[in-house]
Amino acid sequence: MRVNQAGKDRRGRSRWAGVPRWARLCTIFGTVLVVLSGAVLVGYEALLARYEGSVGKGDLFGDQAAGAKEKRSDISGPLNILLVGIDPRNAKQRPLADSIMILHVPAGMDKAYLFSVPRDLYVDIPAFPKAEYAGGKGKLNGAMSHGSNVPGGDPDAARGFELLAKTVQQATGIERFDAGAIINFSGFTKIVDAMGGVDMYIERDVRSEHRKPDGTLREGNPNGYGYIGPQAEYKKGNAHLDGWQALDYVRQRYPRNGVPDADYGRQRHQQQFIKAMVDQAFSADVVTNPVKLDRVVRAAGQSLIFNGRGNSVVDYALALKGLRSSAIETIKLPGGPVNSGSRYLGEEFQPAAKDFFTALKDERLDAFLLEHPEFRQTTK
Repeated sequence: MRVNQAGKDRRGRSRWAGVPRWARLCTIFGTVLVVLSGAVLVGYEALLARYEGSVGKGDLFGDQAAGAKEKRSDISGPLNILLVGIDPRNAKQRPLADSIMILHVPAGMDKAYLFSVPRDLYVDIPAFPKAEYAGGKGKLNGAMSHGSNVPGGDPDAARGFELLAKTVQQATGIERFDAGAIINFSGFTKIVDAMGGVDMYIERDVRSEHRKPDGTLREGNPNGYGYIGPQAEYKKGNAHLDGWQALDYVRQRYPRNGVPDADYGRQRHQQQFIKAMVDQAFSADVVTNPVKLDRVVRAAGQSLIFNGRGNSVVDYALALKGLRSSAIETIKLPGGPVNSGSRYLGEEFQPAAKDFFTALKDERLDAFLLEHPEFRQTTK
């Protein structure tokens, strides 16, 4: 039986009617990008504790090196959570931040705002002595790369996250992130497949740059730039996506493949996907199936590095268990290109974005969005 976003079936009954009590109380904090992430998956508290050890832990904010202990037994809003997706090719290559999202949860903890920060945002990246980086101007995703440098050793994504977080704070005026997560895209498909795929609305016909219809990689063009051969296609309308399809779809960003607004379109697709994942995770098909739930929890744990600044992933899972996709507002921050003559340097926020971040800081986002409805992300 289909259920609506308010959590009721067609006869108006709670979607939890008949669901065992243990399943109602379950929750896990699973972050995924484009997307991912900001999604909350359902699970049981004891089950969470059992799998918490499988979630990677890293000093994402430099707190451990400073000996900081910021644990709060009661997590309360407002909260700002930084979610970063990476796609490392090998252990020797410095990671870039392929997807950068912020989940803002107001003081009431009953809603959230999810927005993307362009990875090509042209910013001042502060000096970072521990990575022997002197600072400079560049694209935001490069902060992850510069910060990950370990003199004499392999790159460290957690160290890169620290510099990226400092750079995002400087660019947005957000004073502090309460938690953060790095999502490895290579494990992302396992989460989707463990849930049995994901149902989402495809807003327009999109063709894949890199994948064939069967999911294998397209061949490189022997005569020049790009790829050749048949392309996987995602048709406008409701669709059920397997893991590789979901990841492929939310990566598309070229007008030639059906995404006319380029990276801003990709950001929107990632946010739409996050909400679809939340709906899927809260479905009875997942929470009342112990085998499937077990697979989802394991896949999520193996795919992310989490830091709650003293609070565990379980603490955050329980604090955010009341969020539903209908309570997550997706935001589009206005921006445009920065050029030096004919050379493209990156993206910049339009002046109105500064007002958005001021409203976020002052806990006035509801009022701001009433005055500026163009900031609300919509499906075209």
